[in-house]
Amino acid sequence: MDLVILAAGLGSRFGGLKQVTPVDEYNNFIIDYSIVDAAHAGFDRVIFIINKDNKEVFDSTIGNRIKSIIKVEYAFQEFDSPLIPKDRTKPMGTAQALLSVKDIVSDKFLIINSDDFYGRSAYEEAFNALNSIDSSSKNKYFNIAYKAKNTLSSNGSVKRGIINYENGLLKNLTESIIYKEGNKIYASPLDDKDNIREIDEDTLVSMNMFGFTKDFMNYLVDEYKVFLNTEDLSSKEYLLPEVVAKVVKEKKAVCEIRTTDSKWFGVTYKEDKEEVEEKIKELKSKGVYKETLY
Repeated sequence: MDLVILAAGLGSRFGGLKQVTPVDEYNNFIIDYSIVDAAHAGFDRVIFIINKDNKEVFDSTIGNRIKSIIKVEYAFQEFDSPLIPKDRTKPMGTAQALLSVKDIVSDKFLIINSDDFYGRSAYEEAFNALNSIDSSSKNKYFNIAYKAKNTLSSNGSVKRGIINYENGLLKNLTESIIYKEGNKIYASPLDDKDNIREIDEDTLVSMNMFGFTKDFMNYLVDEYKVFLNTEDLSSKEYLLPEVVAKVVKEKKAVCEIRTTDSKWFGVTYKEDKEEVEEKIKELKSKGVYKETLY
């Protein structure tokens, strides 16, 4: 079963290519821990979606050391339409990135961000969810949802998809900025940042951990055509959560919400790195990971 990792982002807030920022004394990255967790759960192939210019650094670091535990492949996010301005350098977004694997992925696959630590139990939940889906199933997907309190950075705001669901199924997904101030958590939609409201700490949010069957690619292709012909392509991004929310709203598919008590951490800001290193050490001391990882 495939794990697809979105790793073509610029890491602008961190100030560099944060996918290859060591978080332990053995120069392992967050992405290494994600792959070890996924392999432990049962995933047997990882497909990296990267910028072609970064292939050498990925292959010489992450790729080389994980080949002993999981099969590795690469796909490249490229600007593939004459409608896209030639001077645009920013990636076209997570949904456009996923299009690069439409002819590579298996019938069922999980997608994650490269710079997020999701926690071992989240991968086990995801693998079991995918395993329970019949290979001929269509239009039925899922999201591994986190409690907002388990996804915060102590060094600034983070982007999360606030989930509205009913009877275990997604109704809507609102891309939002969330942050903690004192003992309270606040959120504002990305497209209405002045609309700030307090949210409950157990509010479910999406961390872009989606399980799909391959038919989802048909929606991505169709919606991308619409996107290219209607949006301002100088800066607008074609985003995966927005596509999922749209197909659900139009009742073309359903997206099951599966919850996890896993705690996220990641290097959103430079100041996060020390905290991540301490959390990794703690998990190793508990025996979750081997000291040298591989």
